[in-house]
Amino acid sequence: MTTAIDHRAAVAAETAAFVEAVRSADLATAVPTCPGWALSDLVRHAGSVQRWFATLLRQRIQEQPRSRDVDLKLPADPKALPGWLADSAVEAADAFATIESDAPMWAWGADQHARFWARRMLFETLVHRVDAELALGLSPVIDRRLAADGVAEFLVNLPFAALFAPGTAELRAADRTIRFSCTDGDGDWLVRLRPDGFGIDPEASNADRADATVQAPAADLLLLLYGRLDRTAPGIRAGGDGALLDLWFAHSAF
Repeated sequence: MTTAIDHRAAVAAETAAFVEAVRSADLATAVPTCPGWALSDLVRHAGSVQRWFATLLRQRIQEQPRSRDVDLKLPADPKALPGWLADSAVEAADAFATIESDAPMWAWGADQHARFWARRMLFETLVHRVDAELALGLSPVIDRRLAADGVAEFLVNLPFAALFAPGTAELRAADRTIRFSCTDGDGDWLVRLRPDGFGIDPEASNADRADATVQAPAADLLLLLYGRLDRTAPGIRAGGDGALLDLWFAHSAF
């Protein structure tokens, strides 16, 4: 039996790795995977997201918030940002401790429970930790189970992301399918594009043929979906309907 991923613990671990990467770095370093951002911007963003989500968890919100005002406690000295990011993870852990994972809550995605926010926080942190390491010339390592879970989380929630990812409204087609598969373990998702929307087909099986396919190790597949890799990168195999894949990657930016 596969052990469930502890998203709350993983947030702490990923934040610690992020902090370790940037603690002694020049925070003015450009982040190529986030054009226009320096490491300082990346750290501010990651910590701000954690503190914002922590606020939502403490408030147990039941409807979409009307304001994003929150005391971020940003340091006056940019050199203190790594420590501030570490403190952001502490804020998150404190918020997690106030609420059960299965407590009902409003969420912008598919899962209307507190666990949505811990899982979303994890992959916000993980992907930006990778951004930081790439900017510093490091070789990021992503746990395979986390990566596969991140692919699932991305594909499940993308149909609900039009508010801040308006391009997803263009992901429409006359019953066309794309199969995303991990080549290094379990992980297979058939996404169906319909005239009225798109999403994972819950009734699909591995035997169902797809109009286009994307296969890669889980970590690479995660980074591909988040736009950190191109589908021509080594280790990624994309085939089938090229126009359908062009449509997907042009409009699935998260």
